[in-house]
Amino acid sequence: MKIALPDLVATSGLGAAIAEKLRAGDVVALSGALGAGKTSLARAIIAALGHRGEVPSPSFSIIELYQPPETRIPLVHADFYRIASPSEAREIGLDDYRQGAILLAEWPENIGGFADEPACLSIALEAADEGRIAIVEAGPDWLGRIPWP
Repeated sequence: MKIALPDLVATSGLGAAIAEKLRAGDVVALSGALGAGKTSLARAIIAALGHRGEVPSPSFSIIELYQPPETRIPLVHADFYRIASPSEAREIGLDDYRQGAILLAEWPENIGGFADEPACLSIALEAADEGRIAIVEAGPDWLGRIPWP
């Protein structure tokens, strides 16, 4: 499925629609070139989950954690841009962080991806003539709760 994102308002709307349907154990895997809008969409999702204030990019920290009451559900925001292999993700304890939380992953391909997980919502962001386009693939756990037509 392709979704046009002509501006930040549309990106925020997509983020809010996704956030409304998220539950513990879900993965939102965001891929695309540098500057494609991954962090903008991640920030929109985190804001729609209730976080107020700054949402730093985890490019250098790799993982940022959000817990209730600042968000309605625990969330791990990870940026794997600087990770070279899946073993590095294991070394930082990614599986431990994920327990009972949503994983919002930028650059998922750097650690092997999450497409094989039933609760994965994969979103590839690409430049378009006007703004960006989101190419969305939903795992089977998303059937019946995809927030758009």
